[in-house]
Formats: sequence, C-alpha cells, structure tokens
Amino acid sequence: MTEALLQTLAQRFGAEPYSAVSYVGAPSIVVPLNQLHDALRFLRYEASTRYEMLVDLSAIDEAGRGGGFTMFYHLLNLDSAAFLTVRCPLFSSLLEVPTASDIWPAADWYEREVYDMFGLRFSGHPDLRRILLPDFWQGHPLLKSEAGRATERPDPFGYDPESLNKILQGYMNPEQGDDGEMVVNIGPNHPGTDGIIRLVLRLRGERITSLEQEIGYHHRGAEKVAEFHTFHNYIPYTNRIDYLGGVGGELPYVLACEQMTGIEVPPRAQAMRVMLAEIFRLSSHLVWISSLGHNLGAMGPAFYAFMEREKLFDVIEEVCGGRMHPAFYRIGGVAQDLPEGWKRNVLRSCDAVEERIPELEALTTKSYIFQTRTKGIAVYTPEQAIDWALTGPNLRACGFDFDIRKKLPYSGYEQYDFDVPVGTDGDAFTRTVLRIEEMRQSLRIIRQVVATMPDGPILSDNKPRYSLARKERALEDIETMIHHFIEVGRGLPFPRGESFFPTETSKGLTCYTLVSDGSANPYRVRIRTPSFAHFQSVKAVGVGDVLGNVICLIGSIDYVLADIDR
Repeated sequence: MTEALLQTLAQRFGAEPYSAVSYVGAPSIVVPLNQLHDALRFLRYEASTRYEMLVDLSAIDEAGRGGGFTMFYHLLNLDSAAFLTVRCPLFSSLLEVPTASDIWPAADWYEREVYDMFGLRFSGHPDLRRILLPDFWQGHPLLKSEAGRATERPDPFGYDPESLNKILQGYMNPEQGDDGEMVVNIGPNHPGTDGIIRLVLRLRGERITSLEQEIGYHHRGAEKVAEFHTFHNYIPYTNRIDYLGGVGGELPYVLACEQMTGIEVPPRAQAMRVMLAEIFRLSSHLVWISSLGHNLGAMGPAFYAFMEREKLFDVIEEVCGGRMHPAFYRIGGVAQDLPEGWKRNVLRSCDAVEERIPELEALTTKSYIFQTRTKGIAVYTPEQAIDWALTGPNLRACGFDFDIRKKLPYSGYEQYDFDVPVGTDGDAFTRTVLRIEEMRQSLRIIRQVVATMPDGPILSDNKPRYSLARKERALEDIETMIHHFIEVGRGLPFPRGESFFPTETSKGLTCYTLVSDGSANPYRVRIRTPSFAHFQSVKAVGVGDVLGNVICLIGSIDYVLADIDR
C-alpha cells in the first residue's frame, strides 16, 4: 500500500495502520465502524490501487484480548498481486456491521458465516440466516464462551422435534414456486454432487428461474478445533480440509506459522515441499477430471486417471509414510528426509502420468460429445469472476493471468521455470483444458526439483524456541526425550502476533490467518478455502440455464465438500 493511499484513507475515513500487535503477511489498516462501508467502497472503485476482489471476510472474538470483536477483510488487487487487510473493531456484539454484499456479491455467504459462528449482524444483508448450522442450533460456536468439546457443554445437545420435522418436510415438500414453476431438489444425496449438498431449483419448463444452495452437512468445526490444539499438533487437520489436496493444505498453515515466528526453512526442505505439493496437484486434477467425466456420462476417464493416481500415491507413501493425508510438513521443514531411490520412482511416476495425459484428452477435451456438453456451458464473465472471488483455474479461464506461485512466489517457486495456462471463454470446457495443461506444468516443476534437489538439513535450527526437539536425538539421550515429550504434549508458546499467508492450491487461493496470544495454542485460526467462494457463485451463472447443465456447472468448478464447510 502506497503512502499516498494511506494518507487518503486517513484523511477521508480516519484509517490508521494496524500496530496493536505484530502483523505480518499484508498491509493492514484499522477503519472505524461508521466509515467502514464507505472505505470498502472507495478501495474497490476509487482508490489509486483498486482492490477489486474480496478474498476473505471473518471475525475475531476479542474476549481474551480486551473484549469486543474485530471484523477483518482481506482484499486483493489482481494486477499487482497486492493484498490489503481492513480491520474494524467492535466494542459490543449488539453493534451492526454494514453489509459489504452490495460492494462484493461474494460477501453474502461470508457474512452469513460470521452471523452463524459469532452472532454478529449485518445491516442491509439480503438474507441473513445461518449457513453451516441448522436454524434450531443454540449458540454461536466460535465465541470464546462456547465449549470446544461436546462433553464440555453445560447441557447435552438436543433439538426441537417440531423444528427438525419442519426441515424434513421442506425436503419432501418444498415451497412451490409461482404459477407454472416447479421446484426440484438436487441432493442432499445425489451421485452428481460428489457429496452431501443440496441445490433447490425453481424451473419453468427446463429453464432455471432461481437456484439456492444449502451447505453445512460436513461442518466439522476445523477453526474451533484449532483453538484446542497446539500450533504443531494442528497440522494433521489441515490436509483434511481439501481432502484431495494432501500436503497442499498443510503448506499455507506452516508458512503462516513460520512467517509469524521468523523461522527460515532450509533449501532442501523447501524443495521437498514444492515437489510434494505439485505431486498432490497432479493427483487432485486427476480425481477432478475423472469425476467430471463420470458425472457427464463418460466412464473411461475414471479408470485411466485413477491408475496413474495410484502410482503417484506410491511415491507419496514411500516419501511420507501416508497417502491421502500424510501430515508430512513441519513448522520449520519436513518430517523426514527422502528415502533411497526416490529420484527413480518420482521420475517414473511422472513419465506414467505424462504418457496418460493424451489419452485423457482423447476422452474429454478432444471428444465431440464432451465438447458439446461443456463448450459455452457455465460461462463466467470476467466481471462475475471478480465479483464472486474466483481464483485458480476458474479465474484464469476468464482471462486473468494470476497465479500466486508466479505473482508472489513462496517456498522457492521463483527458481523453477513453468507457465501459467490462461483461457478467455470462462466456460466448463476452458476450465478443463487449463487443468490438463496445469498437469503438464506440474510435471515440469517436479522434474526441475528432482534435478536440482539441494543437500542439507530438512528442519530449521534458526528459531529453536519455536521448534520441537529432534525426534532422532530423543532416541539417543534422556534429556532430549524429556523435552520432546513435554513439547509435543504442552506445545511451544508462539510470539504474540498475527499472520496471513496465501498459497495457490489445485482449486485456487487457500489462505490461513493465524492469531497468537503468546500461548502454545492458536487464539484464532481462519481458513479461507477456494471451494466456499466458488460454490457460492453457482447461482450467479446457473439462473437462466437449463436443468441438464447443472451437474456440468458444479462439477467444472472443482470443489470438495469439506473445503466448503471446513
């Protein structure tokens, strides 16, 4: 953020730089509540550097840090890849925050989530109601006053049978539309949704007149769970958010922790991280293309894609010990060094995938039937892509050359030569073409990592007060074993501060916002996932289309249910 822009924000809106605690990751300003809406509108439409995309929006319960709440907004300028965090303090839960949904349509679900989790209200919101929890739920889980475990609640969880019956009746007998309209449920159990999710469509003939989504069936409270684990012990939860992304979900979390503590990751560990992240990107894209093909009626892609995915998993298992959820990254590096013979096996799996890609193309993008089902279907305009915070291949399919690995390189990505595929049509076909080309680029990166893998340590030693004792040393002397035992159980206190870190996962921007109060447990963990934003956008392009294209629409944006609900 330029000094001129900061001065303008200060003069017009009373904004101040955020300096209450150490904050790293993006420039951050504090705006008073009565100026918040005007400041946000200014930043999108009038500022010298326009922050046209709302990447994330959430809150912090400050009960343990002085009382009240803090709203925060992560904004992004796509041209310069510049992030900005806008904060707004609330001194009472009774204060209403002006909605930002009239500035960014994507704010709709984010504000409903804040209402659901914290109980904060948004004036002017078009449909303020719970989004992850049922209407009859009592309380707001992310409040500090709420228990972290069901066994700690003062009363056992219960429900009003009348309220539950009303919900069930809504599935069987949804409210009928206007004269001539028919209401159709897709889900909650439907093979084409790849998980438990519900779409409620109103149809006039085959044409969709309205579309609403219902999520929350997978809500597991990952952000609440984080507050009851140490920074180190939370790592296994991170690769179960996007459960197809593996270590790709671990990376933004450990990078945010390292940014907060000042830990410097050794070059060998960085290279290993990149290699494994790209292997999982390949794996995720293979699952996606097989699922989309299957949902559109093509059986072949699934057989071909899963054969090669197994070969990638063999390498992941050999290196990490685990397959889908390896929990391999550590704050400061990785868990263990590469095994003997790893180069041969990695390159062999890469060759197998590369040889299979033309066959996958023959079954999909070069198939006349697949082209007919996807070309010109589920088209996002560039304006819609920004309004609804599309990222990853979905954004690039609309003509935006934006990839965090190139724009804001991390973990050494700047050392590798690769291209960022970009399309212009914004339809389901273009999104397919781009993901297949991304697989080729991932193979390029992996081979470069293999060829240039540096020697050296795999864990950092520059900040030992924030790093666990080495396990191999714990097996050699009793003192280290005692330290290791205590540190794993109690955790290591992190410095007071906040950290924001975005990364480019297979589905788009995955960002972690961490808040530390100086203890060994995170005070607040906010997980920004691409699937939440992308699935919200479905209604923007679904209305006006026909029923037969709905499965193509939702499948082509590549979402995972746990990545939506967290």
